[in-house]
Amino acid sequence: MKIKSSFKTFALKSVMATGVIALTSSAQAFEPARTAECIAPANPGGGWDFTCRSVGKTLVDLNYIKGNVQTVNMSGAGGGVAFAHTVSKRTKDDALIVAASTATTTRLAQGQFPGMNSDQVKWVGTLGADYGIIAVANDSKYQNLAQMMDELRNDPNSVKFAGGSASGGWDHLKVLITAKEANVTKLPKIKYLAFSGGSEALVQVVGGHIDAFSGDISEVKGFLDSGDLRVIAVLSEERLPAPLNNIPTALEQGVSSVAPNWRGFYVPGNASNDSYEWWVNTMDELYKTQEWKDVMAKNGLMPFHKTGAEFTQFVKNQTLDIRILSQDIGLIK
Repeated sequence: MKIKSSFKTFALKSVMATGVIALTSSAQAFEPARTAECIAPANPGGGWDFTCRSVGKTLVDLNYIKGNVQTVNMSGAGGGVAFAHTVSKRTKDDALIVAASTATTTRLAQGQFPGMNSDQVKWVGTLGADYGIIAVANDSKYQNLAQMMDELRNDPNSVKFAGGSASGGWDHLKVLITAKEANVTKLPKIKYLAFSGGSEALVQVVGGHIDAFSGDISEVKGFLDSGDLRVIAVLSEERLPAPLNNIPTALEQGVSSVAPNWRGFYVPGNASNDSYEWWVNTMDELYKTQEWKDVMAKNGLMPFHKTGAEFTQFVKNQTLDIRILSQDIGLIK
């Protein structure tokens, strides 16, 4: 059932028992009167699905939303189906948020959402950065990133990669950026297979059908815990906090590849200003809570927080940067 927007005004006058700092009495906030909806633009198990479910649960646990946050998976076109649905059918829905990431700005930068642009939605904020990884099945012959890059330099067709973003999307770009920094030539010949979500791509890698997975650290925790997967490089400036601090960075292995993937949300472009401000203020408060810090630590998310006008400008700048990068690598003209 489609959720209709229904918000009520209230003044927060005290500090909530959960420890969340309330707004002062001079500020007005808007709270969903009933269940909100979060669209994850991919199948269950990937990064967008993680974003919706983890944020939704924390919002409910901390009593920001009185009912539930329903996660709706809407895969297709690397996030394009969800974006089109939002701007065409849900444009005034105050109770809707949509998970987004660097993968979203990548597709916008490359013109992969025909007739659509970043100005058609309102950008709420980010709640951390999920760093990129290159991973292989536990029994893979590849023991480190240098070994894999050596093979690609000898033959760009020698390693087959899988990811949860579309061809040319952020997961694909991570492979190309890493290979370029490792002095691999003929980048367009590198094999990349796109799946409808990270979980589908991971199953193919763990099953031995595809050589390597390109994705984000939050997507692989279950496979790491089970021992089915090995991460041979995390694309971060330094090692991630424990318990992920045993994973070497690409930089340590002589490859200057860094690929943070912010995790955040947008809302429909014609959502009311009051509801937009409520979502922005709520994400600001949520980011400061111990509950969310625990979620970040457990899933390898690193600090990265921008909201409102600052985040909107960041999206515009990143879209331009990725467009230039995509042209340099040869993905677009």
